[in-house]
Amino acid sequence: MKKVNFIEEAITSEKEIREIVGAPHEFIIKKAISIMDEHCRQFISKSPLCFLSTSDAEGNCDVSPRGDGPGAIKVLNPHQLVIPDRLGNRRVDSMLNIVSNPHIGLIFLIPGIEEVLRINGRAYITQNKEILNEMIWENQVPSLGIGVDIEECFFHCPRALKTSNIWHPEKWDKNVDIPSMKEIFYDHLKINGVEIKE
Repeated sequence: MKKVNFIEEAITSEKEIREIVGAPHEFIIKKAISIMDEHCRQFISKSPLCFLSTSDAEGNCDVSPRGDGPGAIKVLNPHQLVIPDRLGNRRVDSMLNIVSNPHIGLIFLIPGIEEVLRINGRAYITQNKEILNEMIWENQVPSLGIGVDIEECFFHCPRALKTSNIWHPEKWDKNVDIPSMKEIFYDHLKINGVEIKE
């Protein structure tokens, strides 16, 4: 299929979107709260996986999965939490975005639960030793953390996770056949002109 010019027929206003989609019920608007109440804090304490969405000052976006044991993300109080930064590939895309644009979005998941918790706020890179020393994992203290000032929290409906059957292994496609991640990695390096010596 040839490249599509999305700009030609793009919807460019809220009015156009609302004419097609309609308006949300009042309850949907008012379910968003500005603090992490007991329900939010409990959900975060049980969540081993969250997705961190950031963008830089020019609007270039990134979403990064953050997996750890349940409770690894530390809720400091109803208004703040800290995500430990575990040593990885050193790309630090999320942190580089945060230093130029603090606005972030988070989605927390719990295996087997089809609702997710969404949190929006402002993030800052922290070296606070008192906090980071409480986030030890495999005998290592994270050298950095992402501190978040909470602006909005709400639980999202289960439709996406329900229809994807993500928590139902018996419904997964047993015939998925994709190359190994090593093969994909090398092929992507070649696209960027990196010569791979076998």
